[in-house]
Amino acid sequence: MGRDVTTGAHTRDDRQRYRRKVQRCLDALAAMLNSGTFAFHRRQMGLEIELNLVDEQLNPSMTNAVVLEKIADPDFTLELGQHNIELNVQPRPLDGDEALDLEQDLRASLTRANSKAHDAGSDLVMIGILPTLTEEHFDARWLSPSSRYAVLNERIFAARGEEMLLNMEGEPMPGRPADRLRSYTQSILPEAACTSAQLHLQVAPEDFAAHWNAAQCLAGPQVALAANSPFLLGKALWHETRIPLFEQATDTRPEELKNQGVRPRVWFGERWITSIFDLFEENVRYFPGLLPEMDDEDPMAELAEGRAPTLRELRLHNGTVWRWNRPVYDVVDGVPHLRVENRVLPAGPTVVDLVANAAFFYGAQRALVLEDRPLWTQMSFQAAEENLYASARHGLGAQLYWPGIGWIPPDELVLRRLLPMAHEGLRHCGVSDAARERYLDVIEQRCVARRNGASWQRETVAKMEQRGMDRDAALVGMLRAYIEMMHTGEPVHTWPVG
Repeated sequence: MGRDVTTGAHTRDDRQRYRRKVQRCLDALAAMLNSGTFAFHRRQMGLEIELNLVDEQLNPSMTNAVVLEKIADPDFTLELGQHNIELNVQPRPLDGDEALDLEQDLRASLTRANSKAHDAGSDLVMIGILPTLTEEHFDARWLSPSSRYAVLNERIFAARGEEMLLNMEGEPMPGRPADRLRSYTQSILPEAACTSAQLHLQVAPEDFAAHWNAAQCLAGPQVALAANSPFLLGKALWHETRIPLFEQATDTRPEELKNQGVRPRVWFGERWITSIFDLFEENVRYFPGLLPEMDDEDPMAELAEGRAPTLRELRLHNGTVWRWNRPVYDVVDGVPHLRVENRVLPAGPTVVDLVANAAFFYGAQRALVLEDRPLWTQMSFQAAEENLYASARHGLGAQLYWPGIGWIPPDELVLRRLLPMAHEGLRHCGVSDAARERYLDVIEQRCVARRNGASWQRETVAKMEQRGMDRDAALVGMLRAYIEMMHTGEPVHTWPVG
């Protein structure tokens, strides 16, 4: 969720002091990178899962405060919209049987939380975009009661100076013309429609650039494999509509600034990097502070005293630049570390699908890092970015560019090239054979069946419409079947359609 901030207005002097403080944080980070003060003893993975709440009619249930009170578990927190909560999974090692244990722990935690949500008349749903959302649910009154969210909403619209426009053309459903969405909103709540699964990996400073570059290369194949967000406001749009929706919902740029080439705050980036410093420096250079809050810590003085600075201002600023692969600096028990936060994946459809997506990413990422000739020296950054958007729009029907192969469908790319690499990468990370085979088999069978969450949703809605249902009824019927199948725990490629 992020920490709360004050709601008062900030003066020009406040902003100038904040800019200087952020720069001082950046200087402290550079000094830390040069002095080798970061901890790295063992690869640790972390996970955040954003969840939707629905009522008995499967409409969004604006009950997150009540549900969290009943769950009474600090691992579950508020999210932006009142129909959202977030599960923060405690970091754990990547090796051994940890993935198998993670699956069991997630099942138990979500089952318990859903039982408590029932006491508030709600159900938990893991899905990229809740298909029963309407424009009414984007009204600012449905923001969660957190000063951070209220201030973000105010500052983004103040920077933009006008309403947000949600504007996208979809992939046609069978036998129908493409749907087109054009809708104005006066809050950032469309961002709350984008419920994701965020993967964290702690890495050594000297290895960060390679891991981030590898994650950028994998973003397109990841999204094609895991797409689960095909419907928004009753329209069949992109297979992973979260990608354009998140970009548009937090865009501080009016049309004139877009035309000038000003960078968006939801950003793939623009180049391969050589250090984590590159990303933090870009964030400071290109993006004005939305939340110019300061504390009294002098980061350079903390370093001089042998303590790890919190770099609060730099971290707060980093939290308002939503890179699809985000750099993270954190301090735990006084010890600083660095993480890659992978943000391209939607939530769901099931726990086993989610853990399989994580295993594929960690394995393929590690294999790419170990290659003698890095993939990103053979591939333009723009090609990696185009792969992401092609996958978001077309899902498993995309055509992706890959060095040494050329243009290839994502399922064929995964089966021929990336799946063997993921196996090798997980072996290198010390992941047990049982865990590696269980989760990568899910990925393999998903490719063979050519079915992910998005294709299942689209096929199911199409069949219901062919039987005479209108779009709204078909979406509700599909969501009811989705929830039933989600609770079985069977991976989405095995789900029957219709």
